[in-house]
Amino acid sequence: MSDLERAFDYDYVVIGGGSGGIASAKRAATLYGAKVCLIEKGRLGGTCVNVGCVPKKVMFGAASVAEALLHGEMTHYGFEVEGKISFDWKALKARRDKYVARLNGIYRKGLESSKVELMEGTASFVGHRTLSVLGSDGSIERVTGKNILIATGGRPDMGPAVPGVLEHCISSDGFFDLESLPNAVAVIGAGYIAVELAGILRTLGSEVHLVTRGAMALRNFDPAISAALDTAMVKSGIIMHRNTGGGVAGVTKEEEGKKTLMLANGGVVGGLDVVLAAIGRVPNTDGLGLVAAGVELAGDRGHVRVDVESNTSAEGVYALGDVCGNVELTPMAIAAGRRLADRIFGTAPGRPTKVSYENVPTVVFSHPPIGTVGMTEPQAEKKYGRENLKIYNSTFTNLYYGIFDMDPADKPKTTMKLVCAGTDELVVGIHIIGLGADEMLQGFGVAVKMGCTKQDLDSCIAIHPTASEELVTMGVWGTSPQVSGAQVSPVDGAPMGEPKMSKM
Repeated sequence: MSDLERAFDYDYVVIGGGSGGIASAKRAATLYGAKVCLIEKGRLGGTCVNVGCVPKKVMFGAASVAEALLHGEMTHYGFEVEGKISFDWKALKARRDKYVARLNGIYRKGLESSKVELMEGTASFVGHRTLSVLGSDGSIERVTGKNILIATGGRPDMGPAVPGVLEHCISSDGFFDLESLPNAVAVIGAGYIAVELAGILRTLGSEVHLVTRGAMALRNFDPAISAALDTAMVKSGIIMHRNTGGGVAGVTKEEEGKKTLMLANGGVVGGLDVVLAAIGRVPNTDGLGLVAAGVELAGDRGHVRVDVESNTSAEGVYALGDVCGNVELTPMAIAAGRRLADRIFGTAPGRPTKVSYENVPTVVFSHPPIGTVGMTEPQAEKKYGRENLKIYNSTFTNLYYGIFDMDPADKPKTTMKLVCAGTDELVVGIHIIGLGADEMLQGFGVAVKMGCTKQDLDSCIAIHPTASEELVTMGVWGTSPQVSGAQVSPVDGAPMGEPKMSKM
């Protein structure tokens, strides 16, 4: 009897209750009536809800309030407060954790209402379409699924075996367990998690040291953005330890509880309350028994090998999200999970069966925040050639800071860049850093996804006064080639398109 002729316990078994796994499970059950089981050993919602996007954004919000209250922004607008302004980390943590717990409950209710069976335990393959589930009570249950999705996500990487790191450092997960605001912190890393947490801690009042292997953080972002962030971090008082070579040589803990960080280049940072390692993430594949299922891994970090439709090397076994290492963003996993359910169970003709991993907009909640979509200038130059690019740059002071009583050169800046390619000046990249960048990018991401040109941006009348209007007025306005990437061109005052109607 072939696998497809067997009787399975479930039509669809999802390993992992993060955003991607839950989205796929609910889609399969609610839209297609599939019998679905979701297996999760921890809190529902995965990294994003519990130790990632959501609690991080709460802390970013707290830091933004601190900028107004503790860093003098309110005084420029005529507000004065008698006495000292206090900050209660414990109260913030309690409210944040309560909110996260509420989201855990919402996810649980969502699965119940979708008729997805939740099995709490640790899953591992014991055969091609067969799993063994170890429950929290020690029980073992065997589960079979006609289709199985691996959506186990990732976890912080603590790096190579360096003396004292595992004993004396915390990860980004551990940041959310801190019971008080540390006086002095070293953050090791140059990625978005490192700069986000460094910015939050510094703005809330910690002395912060940022340790990077190279010259600056976010080296894979557009150079204009990484340079602007570097300037802002130094101005905020973050102490930079650059070009450390191998990064960290060791961490020790002194008798009084303080920690000392030894750098690979011989540098020493002492008197630290917390050393936070944010050097990257690794996929959660340990203990899954992938060999038993015939699932292959790829790359140095051991991500699950998949194609563009989330197929693994084993028929009927799929994987998506951080465990695959392709665009490790929550909304990307959600979209991929839903489309996978459509492909496996859907019957509607013409329904898309995969997602695009190109031109994915993303935001970094640094201080100031960053929004970016598409290619960086170096990436575009490599693909199209310098002679085929036109770059638009702008650096300015947001109106919010306009009335601040300080030297104009000292006021916080916003930097924007448009990367355009070809004779039609197709917009292949938009990069923003500055106040509000996190909230203004989404709409421009839609435009880039639809193939907008510089003239398409110019054809949209600016909303004044806003920072985002800069993106539709850059350069000598209206002088770009009169070419549109839209199906119905808005160029030269053309009327808007009309929807296709089945009945009039």
